[in-house]
Amino acid sequence: MAENENGAAPQAGQPPKMNVLAQFVRDMSFENILSQKGVTGEVQPDVQVQVNLDAKKRSADNQYEVILKLKVEAKSKGTGDHLFLLELDYAGVFQIENVPEDQMHPFLLIECPRMLFPFVRRIVSDVTRDGGFMPLNLDTIDFLALYRAEIAKRQQEAAAAPVS
Repeated sequence: MAENENGAAPQAGQPPKMNVLAQFVRDMSFENILSQKGVTGEVQPDVQVQVNLDAKKRSADNQYEVILKLKVEAKSKGTGDHLFLLELDYAGVFQIENVPEDQMHPFLLIECPRMLFPFVRRIVSDVTRDGGFMPLNLDTIDFLALYRAEIAKRQQEAAAAPVS
């Protein structure tokens, strides 16, 4: 039986254990482009959301940092003019135990972001409201579909890469 990082053999049949040790805004930027241009009147926004994820092992045993990166861009449906741009990096520090090594990558990029998302949704809503727009309530993100799409993309890139 393989040993885990602190030298103990993992207990067979133990369920995965995850604790959120910390969560915080790592970086955030909001630009109200509409008010900078001095545009007035009713504007119908077309909102585009880009999501990226990053995860890394921390120096402490069984601790990982997961970063949910959002880029929210709103343009006017009528003119295509930029209304606002919100960039948010939201991080969580997780203590994770009893997850097999071969399942750690999907666990970090699916389950951990699911825990962070409600807080990210609230921040986006508050920032857009405080920035002078209607509060933006993000739709739920399917992190499993996002993970599968990224794996498929990487496999296609690997298959298309020239063999040396």
